[in-house]
Amino acid sequence: MRASEASRALAAARSAASSLGLAADDAIVLHDSNKLTLRLLPCDVLARVAPAAHQVARFEVELAQRLTRAGCPVAALAPRVAPRVHERDGFAITLWTHYEPVASQEVSPAEYADALARLHSGMRGLDVPAPHFTDRIERARQLVADRDRTPALADADRELLGDTLRNLRRVIGERGGVEQLLHGEPHPGNVLGTRNGLLFIDLETCCRGPVEFDLAHAPEEVGEHYPGVDHDVLCECRILVLAMITAWRWDRDDQFPGGRRLGAEWLGRIRGALGHQGGATAPSAREHESARFTCPGAGE
Repeated sequence: MRASEASRALAAARSAASSLGLAADDAIVLHDSNKLTLRLLPCDVLARVAPAAHQVARFEVELAQRLTRAGCPVAALAPRVAPRVHERDGFAITLWTHYEPVASQEVSPAEYADALARLHSGMRGLDVPAPHFTDRIERARQLVADRDRTPALADADRELLGDTLRNLRRVIGERGGVEQLLHGEPHPGNVLGTRNGLLFIDLETCCRGPVEFDLAHAPEEVGEHYPGVDHDVLCECRILVLAMITAWRWDRDDQFPGGRRLGAEWLGRIRGALGHQGGATAPSAREHESARFTCPGAGE
């Protein structure tokens, strides 16, 4: 958020918490992107704040409740207040449990894969309306095709991204694999290491599609431990996801730090992956977080 908007968002979160009987004398900014994530003190509650006109907070709250009841590894809502969206000054505010991070340690690919498999298992039992993953592909394709929105994108790069998005959407769709409710962006930036194990956050990105689409956001080694993976589809999904987040980096309104540099680097990775008929190397945890900064309600 821009500084002036972030200041208003912070005040709105503190006001909403105080009205619910939570002591919120101070706030620490944990994350600032298309929404603001705050740790409110001394009540020690996590607040997520987004412009009311551009959020799907109600969907996220309802889904979090259902997944928590099903025993899925997801972050829980704050237990001391009603599980709902609170509105203040044009912002939608949701309140969550704050998890103290465990001592820094490497998360094993097997642990990551197990947590994601358990999340997918719980999601399979839910009948929840959610967009299809191809809707997000189409938004990225339209962005690439719009020269006014991506004026710095060279013609050859525009053609590469457009063709990659269109062709992989068709190829993956023609495979006709099993589809289900997905997290949408379970990259390392959306995984918390806690005393309760790994927990997934940011459920507003949920969509329907093959589990390989989710796995494409995770570190490459995770796919080697996930049961029943179609590795051909996973390879295609990795290139597809890379093409999507590359497209968002060329949006004229993109504010991700170093976004244009990353966009150029990722174009090279896409060319290399397509040229060698292999999988694209996944962006790092820090890089991959950028995917969620530009997609309304689903990481765009």
